[in-house]
Amino acid sequence: MSDPREGLTVTHRRYVPYAHAHYAGDLVDGAYVLGLFGDVATEVCIRADGDEGLFASYSDVQFRAPVRAGDVLEATAVVTRVGTRSRTLEFQARVVCRGRPGQGASAAEVLAEPIVAVTATGTVVVPGPGV
Repeated sequence: MSDPREGLTVTHRRYVPYAHAHYAGDLVDGAYVLGLFGDVATEVCIRADGDEGLFASYSDVQFRAPVRAGDVLEATAVVTRVGTRSRTLEFQARVVCRGRPGQGASAAEVLAEPIVAVTATGTVVVPGPGV
């Protein structure tokens, strides 16, 4: 029998400020998205177990498309496995809006199709019963 927490999904959206651009073309480092994954993982743990939990590891991280300052990112975590104290989560970060500085200093657009920028699989742990 599967655990009712499997399939639990949490999504956060965040604007990527220009202060986070580290590279040419206003590119943002991959650690920025991993921080977002940590935030959605924390909410998953709170919702599933009533505890913030701890991020234990990533078993896979794929940087699939660039993240740029001026983007709006949607970071999602889905519980795919529930162990005694561990939870396996699948993560995806999608660019849903993108700045268009070439069209004007504050120009931006909602993308017709989100761009999958980063995917990952990670494990979080929560305290055992009575801890």
